[in-house]
Amino acid sequence: MLKKQLLALIALTSMSFLSTAQTDKYQDNRWYVSPFGTFVEPGGDRDTHSGWGGGMGFGKIIDEHFNVELKGFYQGLKGKNGNGNWDMTGGTADVQYFISRGSFSPYTVIGLGAMNSSHNGKNDAGFIGEAGAGLSYEVNDNFLVRSDVRYRYNNNGNANLQPGTNEFHDMVVNFGFVIPLGSKPKSVVADAPVLVPTSTPVVVADCSTVDADHDGVNNCNDLCPNTIVGVKVSIKGCWIVDVKFDNDKDIIKPQYFSNLDNTADVIKKHPELKIEIQGHTSKTGSFKHNIDLSERRALRVKKYLVDGTHTPNLTTRGYGWTQPIDTNDTEAGRANNRRVQLNIEGQLQQPQR
Repeated sequence: MLKKQLLALIALTSMSFLSTAQTDKYQDNRWYVSPFGTFVEPGGDRDTHSGWGGGMGFGKIIDEHFNVELKGFYQGLKGKNGNGNWDMTGGTADVQYFISRGSFSPYTVIGLGAMNSSHNGKNDAGFIGEAGAGLSYEVNDNFLVRSDVRYRYNNNGNANLQPGTNEFHDMVVNFGFVIPLGSKPKSVVADAPVLVPTSTPVVVADCSTVDADHDGVNNCNDLCPNTIVGVKVSIKGCWIVDVKFDNDKDIIKPQYFSNLDNTADVIKKHPELKIEIQGHTSKTGSFKHNIDLSERRALRVKKYLVDGTHTPNLTTRGYGWTQPIDTNDTEAGRANNRRVQLNIEGQLQQPQR
């Protein structure tokens, strides 16, 4: 029964690798180390009790879906019915496929390698192949908890370590940690350049004392330097439409209709402006899912603002979780990040004051 269940597990793992889809570029590509402990449930062909072991892995994050890892281990099994103990030392080269990357990241894994077995005074190195599934949890940027369960096939050729067979089928449960090396890459949003009229002589004022678009945010901190006077802006100077979305939703709730009506009136007064409607999300779920979700939110807001009117100067773009305005570590912060903001492209003529 154990052998049939484990063979089904390897078939499921193979299907998961075939389902890889093209996604946006994933920024984290760090190396890591991964110490772990192991519980081994042997098949009846070994005639032993279950056992324990441990080891160390060294790997690299390739992209949003794949890790590669080299792993070494030692495991011991206590014999029963007068049969001797097993001491097993070996290693595998693993490929892990992550279905999604987030706080909780499910994955499947396959590995190939070799294992030296000592049993009843004999030693022999044989082939091993493993396949399974697991889950990792990101505690912080440089520490993850990880566990997986695997089917292992071991073939010792003609060594005859165990009378009657040279093929063995085991279940292996690993539990350990992943420690990425170095800082986790962050999305970088560059400050917009401040254009200074060319005249001679010219004295460039300190950006912290200048507010070129009169939105209450100085040029040093203003990521959207061309906002319209009088509209509501964030602490970074970007035109915020006060529309917050429920987690994983793109539905505009009635309580925000009044704010959107006021925004539509402002846009109608400035038909010459090119405006990008930007959708944003909190950091929950996969990167690609949040890019798609943020684009849908932006499109929902555009549809409401134009109300069927042809407005070519309004475009939409989804930024996913790449440009947060608050922390993603609290529910209140994540709620603030599930937003829509408007960015004016080009130079805006400000009124004389």
